[in-house]
Amino acid sequence: MTITIVDHQLPYETHNRYDVIFFAHQIATLVTHSPSHATSWLNELPPPPLLVGLDIEWRPNTANSDHPIATIQLCTAASGSSSTCLIFQILHAPHVPQQLIDFLENPAHTFVGVGIEEDAEKLLGDYGLRVGNAVDLRSLAPKELKYAGLKTLVKEVIGKEVEKPKSVSRSRWDYRWLVPSQVQYACLDAFLSFEIGRSLTTTASAPPPSAATT
Repeated sequence: MTITIVDHQLPYETHNRYDVIFFAHQIATLVTHSPSHATSWLNELPPPPLLVGLDIEWRPNTANSDHPIATIQLCTAASGSSSTCLIFQILHAPHVPQQLIDFLENPAHTFVGVGIEEDAEKLLGDYGLRVGNAVDLRSLAPKELKYAGLKTLVKEVIGKEVEKPKSVSRSRWDYRWLVPSQVQYACLDAFLSFEIGRSLTTTASAPPPSAATT
């Protein structure tokens, strides 16, 4: 199967670990509401500068409600060629760790996503969290993809198909215990943003081909 998830089923109330498999990629994923576990994840990352896929989820709003962010998803490169993802359940956290505040504010990191400016505004409005360097993936993509969504960017940039079922995207992200389909969805949104950003920035920084000589 090209996209699947492995639940480690850890016997803890504070966190759980998953492996999300997207074709040849295996993303080690931590789901937690514990500030100390989120801090440990951050401390294991390589030093800046980092390219980071950023996304957020919250309980779907209604005409009479504007729900706060329930989860923050971060995905970046780990050691070697692997990727690592944090799903921080900020809604259930006793506080936001200072390391996460500093990480988001650090202008040396480049946080990428589709519509990331709106995500950054909601992070600021809901929790006072500032994103120091947010870049919309569509600003890096060719002009014909200026208004593309993540699903289209995945197909055009990475060459893969991904489904984004509304039954998951509009599910109860405010629940304390996320089900595997939610974890997979949340992880992939951040991971695919990271992968697209990595592909587009690599292409942009590549030197032009040498002129042929005769």
